[in-house]
Amino acid sequence: MRQIDVVGAVIQNEAGEVLCARRAQDAAQGGLWEFPGGKTEPGERPEESLRREIREELGCDIAVGEPVATAVYQYPAVTVRLMTYRARLVAGQPTPREHAELRWLPVADLGRLSWSPADLATVARLQAEAGGESPGRSSSPSS
Repeated sequence: MRQIDVVGAVIQNEAGEVLCARRAQDAAQGGLWEFPGGKTEPGERPEESLRREIREELGCDIAVGEPVATAVYQYPAVTVRLMTYRARLVAGQPTPREHAELRWLPVADLGRLSWSPADLATVARLQAEAGGESPGRSSSPSS
């Protein structure tokens, strides 16, 4: 089975909220949420790829930081290796050029979205770091 390398950006704003992107309905994994990014090109380092993809998809520039998670997920037609990195905006504001919707969410609320399977490891890592719940577990109200 064919494997593709994909990169995703965990972009946080000043309030600590994470940028989440909902895939267009007509795309693979349509309607599911993901960390924005895309496929790496031959000879491209993951960080270079991520900067290029964010510029193309969201029309803004980022600085790429440390890795968050790497996950390998086998979809019916392809195996995806997703590498996510922390990132911060350095120029422009994200605009959905290819996504159906963009949403800023606190880390604690990430598990409320329906994520693409390859992105679940990153959601779990972020929530574990924040002391929150991992995706797929129900939330209980705070008292």
